Amino acid sequence: MKNYIIQKGDTFGLLAKKFGLKDEAILKTYHNLHCPKEDIMHEQPVPGKTVLIPEYPQFIIEENQSQEEVENIEEEENIDSMAGEDNWQTAKDEQSSEKEGHDQKEDNQNNGWGSDAHDGKYFIIQKATVQCNQGFTFPKFKVTSHEKHYWNDAEGHPDYLAVTEDDLQFDPAAQPFGQCKLKPSSTGYLPCAYAPAGKWQKTYENVKVMGKSCLTEISELICSTGGKITILKHGQQSEIGKSQASNADT
Repeated sequence: MKNYIIQKGDTFGLLAKKFGLKDEAILKTYHNLHCPKEDIMHEQPVPGKTVLIPEYPQFIIEENQSQEEVENIEEEENIDSMAGEDNWQTAKDEQSSEKEGHDQKEDNQNNGWGSDAHDGKYFIIQKATVQCNQGFTFPKFKVTSHEKHYWNDAEGHPDYLAVTEDDLQFDPAAQPFGQCKLKPSSTGYLPCAYAPAGKWQKTYENVKVMGKSCLTEISELICSTGGKITILKHGQQSEIGKSQASNADT
């Protein structure tokens, strides 16, 4: 990993090209996953701050690879895997005994978020952080759908509660995303008025807790105000046993 001090005029696109990365999204995601919370950047790089540059071969343009070929590559890799912690819990590792029908699987795959889309992605736990594309702060989850299953923690610490499609509350509960970019005023942006429009989408249908599908890194939630909420950091740190996963929906 390299460190680079951002200069005036730098953009994620220019920096990705400067360091030979395949895509500016790789640079932005890698930085936001590994930097301190106060250094997270969602729009463009902030001059004077340090950006973290990945050096993993799979994210660097090969010498004999044209830019056109790079632009056609679909980035389906999980950026967190760059940290080298191969023992983290992933959706690919676990299968629930409760299966969806063939038609449902086919519909999900046609929408681009079937089981295959979750392969290699990490399950979400209560201490995970989320982001809204119209907000400024990054709250954690408050799991209310169950008190039954924990990822990565045999002792049952609340931080490791599995997050399901019904978990719509965050910590803090009031104005979880700070201010809302969709509500400008003469004195700045007005406070966040979070109002979920239904349940979490793009959940993992093959693993459920008490009949509720679990969230992975690609899950998302729409706010009726107009924002889209996605996973910033999944929160997992170690491997859990197969027996724990097999008990997820029992």
